[in-house]
Amino acid sequence: MATSTNILQSWLQGERSIAPLVIFRFSFGILMFISMLRFWLNGWIEKLYLEPSFHFSYLGFQSIKPLGDWTYLLFGIAAISALGLAFACFYRISAALFFISFTYIELMDKTTYLNHYYFVSIVAFVLIFLPANKALSLDAGWSPKNLNLKLSNAYYLGLFGLVSMVYFYAGLAKINSDWLLRAEPLATWLPGKYDLPIIGGLLEQKYLAFFFSWAAMIYDIMVPFLLWFARSRPLALVLVLIFHILTRLLFPIGMFPFIMVLGAFLFIDAGRQERFLRRIFKFNTEANSRVIKVLHPPKLLHYFFICLLAFQLLWPWRYLAYPGELFWHEQGFRFSWRVMLMEKAGYAQFTIKEPETGLQFKVDNQQFLSSFQEKQMSFQPDFILEFAHHLAHHYQSEKGLKNVEVYAEVFVALNGRPSQAFIDPNVNLAACERGWAPKKWILPFNDTIYGL
Repeated sequence: MATSTNILQSWLQGERSIAPLVIFRFSFGILMFISMLRFWLNGWIEKLYLEPSFHFSYLGFQSIKPLGDWTYLLFGIAAISALGLAFACFYRISAALFFISFTYIELMDKTTYLNHYYFVSIVAFVLIFLPANKALSLDAGWSPKNLNLKLSNAYYLGLFGLVSMVYFYAGLAKINSDWLLRAEPLATWLPGKYDLPIIGGLLEQKYLAFFFSWAAMIYDIMVPFLLWFARSRPLALVLVLIFHILTRLLFPIGMFPFIMVLGAFLFIDAGRQERFLRRIFKFNTEANSRVIKVLHPPKLLHYFFICLLAFQLLWPWRYLAYPGELFWHEQGFRFSWRVMLMEKAGYAQFTIKEPETGLQFKVDNQQFLSSFQEKQMSFQPDFILEFAHHLAHHYQSEKGLKNVEVYAEVFVALNGRPSQAFIDPNVNLAACERGWAPKKWILPFNDTIYGL
């Protein structure tokens, strides 16, 4: 333990050029600007946030909802602040505005949850505290002279740690019997890509699903270690590019591959990144070789990064507090870097009952939900419960029914298995509280998935 602590302290006291942070700041900001613009141009703001009359919320953030037509302004603020972040114009204000606006967008409807949105929020938060505007920025007059500036490695701890953690935990999560012994869900997904040129025919072969499953697990676990060491870093970067080009071709996962490639490039030798910037800006290296100074973070910031990483290390393990199969009940599944591990499909039929009058009728989900919301709701327990509460409130407050009870008949198929009953149909979901406690009204999974 003492040796590990000494190694960490030695690394934190080391120095490196500000160049990797500058390149990351600019690239991340531009990527986020494109992402916000993409939402706008594809009509997703209206489709996902304005058209639905009901939105699924995160526990504790129920008050965060779309803002009507003002939602466009929210995306505009996120886009402009992303550009401010890229060019470091009023850098800390831009970084804070982007973090707040992007996170608000992320929290408006749980239906749109993706692991990499969570990752973007954390990275944006960390960037607020980094001196990424000290060189090649509008704040610094866009002069390249501050490229001589060096930073303590402690400034890089947060970003390096987050990128490593995402990869490593994604690999650990793949050590399960469905992924390795059944090649699921890749065995279900890949044949659907038969129309891809050149490799399309191969994707229908089961052995290729097994190859990709094992290769992805080994890659995710190994690549963060390969990135940290100079000798293995070139191999790691080649693997990162190959892996994320493949995932971008095979799966519609938005900006995630670009974000992770950008994160991996942070590890490239700082001296090389500095020389790259000097060539672009024609900065005379020999005449300006003197180091201006070395910046060290305040101890409080140092401890903040350590606490942030410690929390992110522990938070994914909260699923151990819940009995049953994680992929089935999904309690503790989100925000744990579990990426593309499940193929779930469900059918949910709700029944409204008014005991006093004996009134009973089925609900047409599409009267309340978009097709995307209904699809996500049909296999996620917290969605099902929240929708049941919404139905009870709707029929009591707007339709005048009294003491409304809500029952659900739900069937779910997981990773190629036959569909099975998911929710106890005899439980009045309107009387069940939302919270962190285990959901006892979820029926047991009739199979076993071994692994982490």
